[in-house]
Amino acid sequence: MHQTLLLCISLLLAVSLFVMLGQRLRIPVPIFLVLSGLVVSWIPGVPRISIDPDLIFLIFLPPLLYEAAWYTSWKEFWRWRRIIVVLAFGLVVFTAFAVAYVSQALIPGFTMALGFLLGGIISPPDAVAASSVLKEIKVPKRVINILEGESLVNDAASLVVFRFALAAIVSGSFVWKDAATGFFSVTIFGIGVGLGVAGVFYVVHRWLPATTRINILMTFMAPYVMYLAAEELHVSGVMAVVSGGLFLSYHRHQIFNHTVRIQGAGMWATVVFAMNGLVFILIGLELPVIVNGLDGYSKGEVIWYAIVITLLVIVTRMVVVMFTSIFTRIVGGVIPVAERRPGWRGPIIVGWAGMRGVVSLASALSIPLTLDTGAAFPHRNLILFITFIVILVTLVFQGLTLPYIIRKVNYADPDHLASEHEQIAAIRKKLLQVALIQLEENHSDKVITNELIANLKNRMEDDLYLQTNHLEAVVLDEEKMAEYNEVFADIVAAKRKELYQLRHRNEFDDEVIRKEEAWIDLEQEKINHSVH
Repeated sequence: MHQTLLLCISLLLAVSLFVMLGQRLRIPVPIFLVLSGLVVSWIPGVPRISIDPDLIFLIFLPPLLYEAAWYTSWKEFWRWRRIIVVLAFGLVVFTAFAVAYVSQALIPGFTMALGFLLGGIISPPDAVAASSVLKEIKVPKRVINILEGESLVNDAASLVVFRFALAAIVSGSFVWKDAATGFFSVTIFGIGVGLGVAGVFYVVHRWLPATTRINILMTFMAPYVMYLAAEELHVSGVMAVVSGGLFLSYHRHQIFNHTVRIQGAGMWATVVFAMNGLVFILIGLELPVIVNGLDGYSKGEVIWYAIVITLLVIVTRMVVVMFTSIFTRIVGGVIPVAERRPGWRGPIIVGWAGMRGVVSLASALSIPLTLDTGAAFPHRNLILFITFIVILVTLVFQGLTLPYIIRKVNYADPDHLASEHEQIAAIRKKLLQVALIQLEENHSDKVITNELIANLKNRMEDDLYLQTNHLEAVVLDEEKMAEYNEVFADIVAAKRKELYQLRHRNEFDDEVIRKEEAWIDLEQEKINHSVH
């Protein structure tokens, strides 16, 4: 137990240090963590770490999927639903077919069922990797929305393909009709289970009395309950978590107050950061274990197999995405689509952002050691090695070259939305206008008789005047905006310094000072949002 605890703490410390170093070197965090894990794994004396697939599927996957669903825009998800479904289901199945046929022809003794198993493992791109790379680059929002929507549901499709291929290999029989029917049933019923469990949590959050801490704790329990309930019923736990997360996220303004939302966001950000970091560094640390299991294969052969399969996966995605763009243009006049002329620039970025990650590795590691007959599982170590190379090449090579591709493609935002600064300023202005109208129409008599309410009105009018000038500064003069932010930051710093001095006096309670410090922190967060 002590050694396990020490190992966990060491890994978390390593993740923190590598993340700081990666940010300093301006290398996307997932890529740097995988490379760091590779380097560390070959240091003499470093213990060999073998990842338990149940740890990934049961511990890491539900909260990571839930957090991704929570911050996914349902409006944008629905807008791009057709392309998301094509990529998340059609592309996954097409990739599995391509890998199955090529691997059967390329690798001696590789059956079609083994090919489908490998295809199901390496077909889904990783959401975290793509988001981490793209958030540092200026890229149209529609590209990010499509990639995030695809990555939410493609894991379900790939895991279903994986499950049926594995069952065929272990049992020795495979029925296409049963597989196709099972594919749709486990997906649809998985969504149903997720929505059902989410409905229960909705009722509990909204109508039962609960403190802030209880509400936040229940948000951590929700994805596990959804996943376990679905898996117990032998349907898709991934789709259950995704659908339930989207439902609760859409209704979060009804079930949570501002305190739960603020504190919960901080808690979730920390937990997800730690989980993502551990997952990516463990991918790198797993290489020696995988290589040691390649007895019976020559290094040249397995590297050749892995490179061919990796290129196949990359090319297949690019071809399908470009074909989808052309097909959308053809059928755009017949059925309603979000974008009738998607062009070639956006699809190239979407196609090149197909980086593989943790779900692929966890699926490969979950392959059993033996068949039902007691014989060793055929080509298990080779499948593990090919999966690792696909993850490594797509994550590192595509991840590092993606910024270059985006710059060369020069894809202007087709939606022509205002900048984030302009949108924030405009929203705040509208909210203040609504607040003043509400005050005038429903509480005008209290403004006259109640001095506190009169002061509130005056303060909102002043805020509206300042917000109007703020919006004009954002639109017309970036230099004035920067000067405003600098002065605002200086004022907040002065407040913080004075609060530090007050802490050493006996006239104020520490609890009161801490509450005021929280308000100052919120003011500081406003500055950060304005600057970034």
